[in-house]
Amino acid sequence: MIFEKGQRVVFIGDSITDCGRRDHAAPYGNGYMSLVQAFVTAAHPELGLTWVNRGVSGDTVRDLAARWERDVIEQRPDWLSVKIGINDVWRFFQDRPDQAVPLDEYTTTLRGLLADTVERTGCRLILADPYLIESDHGDPQYVMTAEYAAVVRTLAADFGARHVAVQAAFDRVLASTTPVDWADDRIHPNLAGHAVIARAFLETLS
Repeated sequence: MIFEKGQRVVFIGDSITDCGRRDHAAPYGNGYMSLVQAFVTAAHPELGLTWVNRGVSGDTVRDLAARWERDVIEQRPDWLSVKIGINDVWRFFQDRPDQAVPLDEYTTTLRGLLADTVERTGCRLILADPYLIESDHGDPQYVMTAEYAAVVRTLAADFGARHVAVQAAFDRVLASTTPVDWADDRIHPNLAGHAVIARAFLETLS
């Protein structure tokens, strides 16, 4: 287990992280973050970790940048988990290109946020892939999402971060299932889909 006693673990991202944490499922949401918190706490109650969810539905990396000071820096994390990029890509395919984030902007913005945070807080990083729950790897959205996931993989190596290979986790389960088994829209997982993400996190944290 990578965490140490008394540490503060902050998660930030979009709707996949949010999952109702600001209303009906406060404070952790009812998605992967809640599952990770529950299983780590059950396995290591002696650590007395503090968990913080700062996911906001609909966010891109631009939105994270706008609230980063309040929702990350002021939280003084010992560990920061960042999972962002789905909306950055998806908006291109929703006929909302003005709200989508091109790959170069995504890369520059995310790298800058991570560098600033490590310098100012000294935290360690956990970086998780954006993904598409899709069996056809030639699907244009899958291909584009893979490019953004490659950025996350590169940043994880550059920052010495823990990398959570979420796309690979879904690709594995899709070898014997279909996308609708995990999500109605290839993006927002059902409980089993969130469990796929949580398992990928737990394997990375051990």
